[in-house]
Amino acid sequence: MTRRARPALPNWTEVVFRLLPFADAASVDLPLDRLLRLALFQVSVGMAMVLLNGTLNRVMVVELGTPTWLVALLIAVPLLVAPFRALIGHKSDTHRSVLGWRRVPYIWFGTLMQFGGLAIMPFALLLLGKPEAFNIGLVGATAAFLLTGTGFHVTQTAGLALATDLAPEDRRPRAVALLYVMLLVGMMFAALVIGGLLMDYSATRLVQVIQGAAVLTIVLNVVALWKQEVRNPAITSPTRETPSFSALWQAFVKDGRNARLLTAIGIGAAGFAMQDALLEPYGGEILDLSVGATTGLTGAWALGSLIGFMVSGRMLARGWDPLRLAGAGLVVGINAFLLVLFAGPFGSPQMLYAGALTIGLGLGLFSVGTLMEAMSLAKTETAGLALGAWGAVQASCAGVGIALGGLMRDGVAVLMQSGDPTASIANRASGYGTVYIIEITLLLVCLATIGPLVGRQRRQAANADDPLNQPFGLREFPT
Repeated sequence: MTRRARPALPNWTEVVFRLLPFADAASVDLPLDRLLRLALFQVSVGMAMVLLNGTLNRVMVVELGTPTWLVALLIAVPLLVAPFRALIGHKSDTHRSVLGWRRVPYIWFGTLMQFGGLAIMPFALLLLGKPEAFNIGLVGATAAFLLTGTGFHVTQTAGLALATDLAPEDRRPRAVALLYVMLLVGMMFAALVIGGLLMDYSATRLVQVIQGAAVLTIVLNVVALWKQEVRNPAITSPTRETPSFSALWQAFVKDGRNARLLTAIGIGAAGFAMQDALLEPYGGEILDLSVGATTGLTGAWALGSLIGFMVSGRMLARGWDPLRLAGAGLVVGINAFLLVLFAGPFGSPQMLYAGALTIGLGLGLFSVGTLMEAMSLAKTETAGLALGAWGAVQASCAGVGIALGGLMRDGVAVLMQSGDPTASIANRASGYGTVYIIEITLLLVCLATIGPLVGRQRRQAANADDPLNQPFGLREFPT
């Protein structure tokens, strides 16, 4: 190849900039390769989320015969920590240490908890399948889910705050959004790999997969952290004065707009999350899909979310209001749940996969929109608090939604109990269908909540004739 021909070939960074959403978050101070290396902690979190919310709930419900309501509660156990994400973020903002690190200690100890939970989890789950050891297995599974969930909540909150510290002020929202893109990439690849490994399910293979994920968590997070945070003893000095969490929190929620935004985030998160513990069992129980095939539903969901992030990046670059983008995600989500709802009666796995992908698309648009709005509130000294508040409300309401989804599914099935096998399948499908209808209702309520916030600041400063400056609410919902 001649020297003259070489410039015609784009290098890998140009390819990444073209294909990867929010790749323009890179800067001189935080180049793309360093930002992507930091994002590896999100890949480990995504892997844990696929295991907890996807593969393991299917295995426990179908292969181990664990009641759906109990599985939903186990999946919701990690989210007991979620309400404390704002406090975790504040503690990392104000951490006192002679070593000069604010975020590293929280990411490291979160990683260790995540590793410990995954290490003991497969043995606890296998005990759940043995009636004589069910109680021991339940205690072990609860501890494993709690450790894993606590670990990735702490790691993610401190890691996102670290990205905010490293990125220039004008690039912070896009840098954090890029880290969420990498979370979805990690979920998508984890779903494909884990689904392939468990295609021929066995207890031994389950132990190998989960413990392999535990080891990989340590490796990814150590690589992500290496030489990222510069030691600065001045900002972690034990003698410096720091504001209390209660004072900062009261100032944060005192603004009515912030309170309404957090309310909308909570309703939308619950609306999207109620199906988290049900989608794979729905495919296995109603449509007779295999473990590998139902794990692929999580991969389709993650792919849809990734597409949502790509679309979000383009729309925001064109000047879309972030909350208008979130409203569009709610509309997409409503149509997605209609697809899933009718997949059972039509006996169509294709509709279920399309629904899973579209749920991810809607959630991606909604998450980016609300995240960008929350990031506009984040400053360097309170980045952990602002991001923690967003994550706390989203994860807490998602956890409540997951638990209620499982309880409602089983409750409706019991109310419609019948001895006939065909009727029994119909009753189980009715339980799932009830949950999906409730999710559609919640997304409609979220549209009504978020509508008055859209374009408020833009309308005050810009021309009211601009369509992007108009509110987005139920009256804009397409008929």
